[in-house]
Order: sequence, then structure tokens, then C-alpha cells
Amino acid sequence: MPDLWPFPVRQPVTEVLEWNTDTLITEAAEQRIALRTDPRSILTYTHLLDRTGLARAAELARSGPLDDWTLPLWHLARPATAPIDAADLTVFADTSEGTFEAPGQAIIAADGGDAVLVEVSAVLPDRLELAAPVGVTLAHPIVAPVGIGALTRPIEIDRRRQGLGTVSSRFTLQDATAIPASSYPTHLGLDVLTDPAVLRQPLAESIAQSVEYIDNGFGPIVIEPVLTHVQRRSTITLMDRGAARWTRRRWLHTLRGRQRAFWLPTWGRELVLQVPVTSSATSIVVAATSDPSVWIGRHVMFEVASGPVFREITDAVYDALGIRLTIAAPGKSIPATTPIHLLTKVRLDTDRIEIEHFGNRSEFTASLIETPV
Repeated sequence: MPDLWPFPVRQPVTEVLEWNTDTLITEAAEQRIALRTDPRSILTYTHLLDRTGLARAAELARSGPLDDWTLPLWHLARPATAPIDAADLTVFADTSEGTFEAPGQAIIAADGGDAVLVEVSAVLPDRLELAAPVGVTLAHPIVAPVGIGALTRPIEIDRRRQGLGTVSSRFTLQDATAIPASSYPTHLGLDVLTDPAVLRQPLAESIAQSVEYIDNGFGPIVIEPVLTHVQRRSTITLMDRGAARWTRRRWLHTLRGRQRAFWLPTWGRELVLQVPVTSSATSIVVAATSDPSVWIGRHVMFEVASGPVFREITDAVYDALGIRLTIAAPGKSIPATTPIHLLTKVRLDTDRIEIEHFGNRSEFTASLIETPV
């Protein structure tokens, strides 16, 4: 096996997921072909080391600049649920939100110390069974899976003073581990992003139709549409803590970059219920805000406490209380105070996602673009 890159990491760990999608666009449709189904993962680590650690990092980099390395996946680390003794053959930890493999390897570490490599013989939901004793005693250990990576940038050493400095390293993982499919609720076979964006700055959004402007110089400018549908472009920031970090990772892997579309709620109040909706009702009444025809063919999400309900609007007419919209029966009672959000079919507008992993959260920003329904 490749040598271990053992140094404890400083937060945040930067992870870049890169796909490769061939997008073919016509006036009314898109065809998106995933040329790389598993993302290329690039990890950037920063280590704060003493003089001994700096010397060791420099020598390791000199000895194998073209070699593969065994990398602790620090961004997937989780605390062990029990102390570890040197003679133990079991490490107790929740393994449900990680990429542990058996037979395979993992690392344990504690108190900012170097990673210790262990051989895994079995992965169970609450523990790792080891092929050999751990060899170290740790009171409050953390456990993390490992990956195989190659250096894709020179090791950078910044000596702050004689006995302390930082080391920056960037690795591209050479192995891809299978990750379970997304667990988000679905509508018409596509995931619905049911957690709203984090407001870090004013949310950027634009709505327009792609056109060509033809100017012959002798008269008015002629506008010719390139696409038959209006496109909404937006930028969202998503932040996750705890188990939601693993849920988000599964979802991102399912998208395969720009290939797979999903539903994005507007989180607005474009539609306001006027009366409660029974479980068997095939229509709802909302406040009149525009011509009824604009709602036909649109998709909506009812934000019900017991779980969201997704429906397509198949017809719309004026009603004495506003506008009556025809939908399939929701299957549950919906109070009049329930928020209703429009659903927009979108996809990532990039094949590159950069995630910042902190000790208690992960965060990334992504650009989105509306796709034809």
C-alpha cells in the first residue's frame, strides 16, 4: 500500500468535486451525457506543524513526489463512541455516514496527533472490526476512512518562526468509492431540494430568454428567440451540519454535475390558499394575482408539517374567491395557512463544486440554470 500522509489537518478542508458533462441544447430540449459518472475529488489540506513535523513533511515530499499516498479523509471523520486501548480489535463508531470498506484500511487519531493506520476486516453499523490490534491508546479518538491520492501541486511550506510553520498539500484521489443514492423526496422521478438556501449575501437571480439580435443597419432591430422557454438562473449557498452533511454528499453524487436535473422550490408565496384542502380534493382555491392561464403546467410544493406534497397544476379558472387550480388529490388534509412554493426544474450550471469542510459544518455555493420541463 502507498505510504500514509499522516499529519493532522487544520480547518477548513477544501474538497473539489469535478464531473465532465457533454450538454447538447436545442430550442426546446436538452440532452446531457455524463462523460465521468463518478466525480474527480481534489482535497486541499493545511497542516500546522512544529519543527519535527516540518522536517518530516519535507522529507516525505522529497521521497515520493510522483507516488500515490494513503490519505486520511479528514472531512469524513467522526468521533469514536468509546476509548481505544492498544490491544483492542474493535473500534466503536457510527459507520453509516462514511465510505469505510472491508477488507480495507482506516485511520484513528486524537488530540491533534498524527493519524494511525489500521487494517479493517469487517464494517458493522456501530463498529469496525480490525485484523490486528490498534497499537495505541486514545481516550477521545476520531475515526476516518482513507483514500489513495496523488500530489497535484507542489508541497508549500510557510515557516512562521523557527519551530512552527504551515504545510499546504493538494491531492487528487485516484479511487472512487460507491456512495448510496440520494435520499431526498422525489417528484416525477427527480429529487426535490427541500432545504432552503443559506442567505450569505443578496441572492442573485435572473429570468430571461435566450435570443439573437439581428441588426441590418437600415431599420428596427429584429429579436429572434434561440430557446422556446424562459430560463431562470440563480446562485444558492447550502450549509449542512451533522447527518445532513452525508445526505448532501449523496445528493451531489446523484446529480453527476450538470447531467441530472432536480426541482428547486422558490420558497416564495406566489400562491396563497383561500380555503383548506381535503385529502380527496382535486382542486384548490388561491388568491388571484395574475391570469389563470399562467399557472397551467406549473408544479407546486405544499409545505405540510407531516411531509411535503408535490403536485402539477393541470387547469386553472377564475373562482369567486380567486383562482381555482386543478391538481391530483393530495392524499392528506392541507390547512389554509400552509405555505405553497412553486417548483422550478433546474440543474447545476457547473461541473465543479467546491465544498468547505469545517469541524461542525460543510458549505458550498452553486450556480443553477432552469431546464425545459
